[in-house]
Amino acid sequence: MNILVVNTGSSSLKYQLIDLEKEQVLAQGRVERIGISGSVLLHSQENCKGIRINQDFTDHTAAMETVFEILGDASIDAVGHRIVHGGEEFKEAVLVDKKVIDSLRKLEVLAPLHMRANIAGVEACIQHMPGVPMVAVFDTAFHQTIPKKAFLYGIPLEAYQKHKIRRYGFHGTSHRYVAGRVPEIMKIDKEDLKIISCHLGNGSSIAAIQNGKVIDTSMGFTPLEGLVMGTRCGDIDPAIIQYLMQSMDMTIEETIHYLNACSGVLGLSGLSSDFRDLFAASSAGNPDAKTAIDVFCYRVKKYIGSYIAALGNVDVIAFTGGIAENSPEIRDMVLTGMDFINARIDKESNARRGERIISAPDAKVKIIVVPANEEMMIAKETYRLL
Repeated sequence: MNILVVNTGSSSLKYQLIDLEKEQVLAQGRVERIGISGSVLLHSQENCKGIRINQDFTDHTAAMETVFEILGDASIDAVGHRIVHGGEEFKEAVLVDKKVIDSLRKLEVLAPLHMRANIAGVEACIQHMPGVPMVAVFDTAFHQTIPKKAFLYGIPLEAYQKHKIRRYGFHGTSHRYVAGRVPEIMKIDKEDLKIISCHLGNGSSIAAIQNGKVIDTSMGFTPLEGLVMGTRCGDIDPAIIQYLMQSMDMTIEETIHYLNACSGVLGLSGLSSDFRDLFAASSAGNPDAKTAIDVFCYRVKKYIGSYIAALGNVDVIAFTGGIAENSPEIRDMVLTGMDFINARIDKESNARRGERIISAPDAKVKIIVVPANEEMMIAKETYRLL
């Protein structure tokens, strides 16, 4: 069975065509900087020269149209879609129909940056491949093991009972992959591990994982909570929302957009949400770019510390996601000063690329880089459901 996996992020789109019987990637690609100047599409497949298209993609629908042009008449038996928010309605993968799409639209308010992109990807595939099964795999599903003491907010209980306001958590497919892959790398049973999984990209989250199950995670009711991210503010005093509305004469919709799309390292730097741009500017002496990087790393470090307390200890700190995988500087900045738990990076290993253990040989806490493989997890879930 050939499964096309579509993984739309807030400013990116990744896809893989996978022969699941062989667990072989037949074709793959990614579109970066969607909605940002300098968009690029990179595509590769077996026995073919790679394709690079430098073209500004205004939205995910335009990007998907170009992906279909490149894939041509490739055989596709099903499509697995990464969907960010399933609320409490979707606790496992489902076959997409009109009713499901209608439900996804209702959940759009909970994750506006991602859900619009997710739905656009689903609809583009339905339009291009009518009759081909579409499966939605939800980012929130892996976090269903979080205990009530961790997912409830300190507001009247009726807000949860009547309106389902609670911590849901996101990037579940990525954290699930890390939880399964780390024990394989270390060649030990997952039941023996306490893992802090750091998914750092344009959207970022951290999960505390014990015995293969999530006990807490940084994103909350929506992906806006938690770390400072590419364009999201992360944790703030909720009273700031009212103050912004009054002082800047914004509607609630404009304020939420401001916090989701204009904040984070983009807002702090006044320059970009892309860390490559920030590091280049910081090296050139831009103080705001340096501050944005410092704020991001400090917030990651602080969450790691809090999850060590929640877990009672930690065996592994794992880095995954575009920033965490590709930036040795970020990993070094986050873990500098963590000697008190004997978590130290081996500089030479940290400078290399790929899946590997990068902790110093005598460090008690293992530090592991795990390249994200959400696509294979989504393909397997799609096959399991069908």
